[in-house]
Amino acid sequence: MIPLTAYVAVSAVLFMTGLLGVLIRRNFIIVLMSVEVMLNAANINLVAFSHYLESMAGQLVALFIIAIAAGEAAIGLAIIIVVFRSKISTNVDEMNLLKW
Repeated sequence: MIPLTAYVAVSAVLFMTGLLGVLIRRNFIIVLMSVEVMLNAANINLVAFSHYLESMAGQLVALFIIAIAAGEAAIGLAIIIVVFRSKISTNVDEMNLLKW
């Protein structure tokens, strides 16, 4: 049986990878993928602790997070398509379309 610390370690590595992707990269698509990686790291923790504590609450919250991530990806990709069609760069620093 795999110990709980292994799941927490994998989750921490995934979360740090996603955090570095959000902070370092400037491409909007890579930033969205990094957010997805961070959400998956949280899901690993939720499911691991849910199994460890013998409760279904963590798994239900993980399913809710998966649904939220799917909606976030769809809306994010729609925004990217609109920005790309208007010939604006996909660089996060250069995008000020949604500012007042």
